[in-house]
Amino acid sequence: MTTPSQTVGPFFGFALPYAADWELAPEGHPGAVTITGRVLDGAGEPIPDALLELWTGEAGTRGALGRTGAGVSGFGRCGTAPDGSYRFRLVPPARPYLALLVFARGLLKPVRTRVYLADVPDPLLGSLDPARRATLLARPDGQDVYRFDVRLQGEQETVFLEF
Repeated sequence: MTTPSQTVGPFFGFALPYAADWELAPEGHPGAVTITGRVLDGAGEPIPDALLELWTGEAGTRGALGRTGAGVSGFGRCGTAPDGSYRFRLVPPARPYLALLVFARGLLKPVRTRVYLADVPDPLLGSLDPARRATLLARPDGQDVYRFDVRLQGEQETVFLEF
């Protein structure tokens, strides 16, 4: 008999958030952009205790905890605020997308998606109808700022990927 999956927690969060965890690039770094957004449930309500991990996939970047001075990392982690908001500052990768993992209550495993900073030719984007495609596109929201909301269910649910 197989044991069914169940949600787990609460977790002891020592060292889970760490200083500057959302900063993949230091302030003022040439070409850096900020991605902001909110994590929302199926009813459009904010999720105040989600955790997001962002991976740029850039070779040669430093590890998650190795950022110092002008160093740039290929990984960042950010917990959501009470209003479900999050942010990351990064140098956009050469490839057209960023990998985003979302951990939240009620999820047995993290969900995976992509963040595209531009609507470019891409096999995944090209396979989606326009409404679903739009859920993977970050919208410009000021100079060097993009907005990307993650909707876990419901209308305009973000496209999630299986690996």
